[in-house]
Formats: sequence, C-alpha cells, structure tokens
Amino acid sequence: MTAVIGTHTHVPTADERITAAGTAAQTDVGMTGPYDGVLGVRKDLIMQAMISLMPVRHELAEGDLRLCGLLVDADPATGRARNVERICHREG
Repeated sequence: MTAVIGTHTHVPTADERITAAGTAAQTDVGMTGPYDGVLGVRKDLIMQAMISLMPVRHELAEGDLRLCGLLVDADPATGRARNVERICHREG
C-alpha cells in the first residue's frame, strides 16, 4: 500500500512518516477550504444551530482559504513511498 491518509479534526497533524513497509501515513491531513468557520461553514450559523437546536442553512465561510494535503513521492515499480511532505497552502 502506497499511502494511508486520515482526516477527522480537519487540523493537520505533524506526524507524516513512511512505515517500514514503505507506506506513507499521516493521521490528519487537514481540510481544504475556509478556516474561518466550522468545517468551512460560517461560525455564526453553526452557533445559532447549536443554541436553538434547530437546523440552519449552511453558508460558506469566507477568508483564510487553505489547501491542505500530503505530497507522496512513490517508486512506480514497487508502489512504496520514498518521500512525504505535509502541505498547507494559504491563498494570497
């Protein structure tokens, strides 16, 4: 297996590695989208839903756009990872 990449909290973890078997791994690569919100949704709307216990229409948060992920260089012959690099690119 070339890579196992997780995401849950949507905040990048600094634990990228290559296992002894040659598998690239990272616990959480982070999210892609606006970080000034709750999983990309406007904070005020999420707070309103939590307080009122009523559904709200989700609207995209604005600002602080990020693209997060893991770059994996793999050997095409074996599929084993050779190098990993954590990325989190901010717009602008």
